[in-house]
Amino acid sequence: MPRRRSNAPILIVLHQEHSTPGRVGRLLVERGYPLDIRRPRFGDPLPETLAEHAGAVVFGGPMSANDPDDFIKQEIDWIGVPLKERKPYLGLCLGAQMMAKHLGAGVWAHPEGRAEIGYYPLVPTQAGEALSTDWGVPWPSHVYHWHREGFDCPAGAETLATGDDFPTQAIRVGEKAFGLQFHPEVTHAMLCRWTVVAEERLCMPGAQDRVRQLEGRFQHDPHVSRWLDRFLDHWLDETR
Repeated sequence: MPRRRSNAPILIVLHQEHSTPGRVGRLLVERGYPLDIRRPRFGDPLPETLAEHAGAVVFGGPMSANDPDDFIKQEIDWIGVPLKERKPYLGLCLGAQMMAKHLGAGVWAHPEGRAEIGYYPLVPTQAGEALSTDWGVPWPSHVYHWHREGFDCPAGAETLATGDDFPTQAIRVGEKAFGLQFHPEVTHAMLCRWTVVAEERLCMPGAQDRVRQLEGRFQHDPHVSRWLDRFLDHWLDETR
């Protein structure tokens, strides 16, 4: 599929001072989309409309969609903007949980305290398989996670992929809004940094150690990279 170029920026919502949009950001720039990076946690406002944006990506973070902080509540409420305007929306981990919560679904910790940190199997549903046929690339068999909360599929959404400890792994709302529990944006450098800076989380039940995560990346990331490249083409297809 040919790359489509647009002068309209993509809104990028990050949650930590030094966070980056990783591979997603690089692929969007390669497609000709400027990045409008905002960090509401540190006072950046979110736009009242996405009329001047081509889409929005809300990334992850160590906080919870259930936290009482004002910026969390404001972001969850703001997700109504892309949904109402039917603009491309992509929520990654926390961003997916925020969309689910906006739509009335639960966001919850695993009842046994388990976490998904590392590479875990991804199983597409029938709806997910149909989309992968349309996209021309199968879903990855394993994807990278870093979370200890999951979310339910909200009413009106469809589940595209499932997992074990956290069953809802990918959802779609309408044609253009997607929520992914996993992290296709993670680069090798990001994986190395996360496993050092937050090393204590690798001791949580279900988490993989650093060596296993690096082995998983070499084994599975080439497919994740191909999948993400094709996914973004369809997510941003301006003719649809």
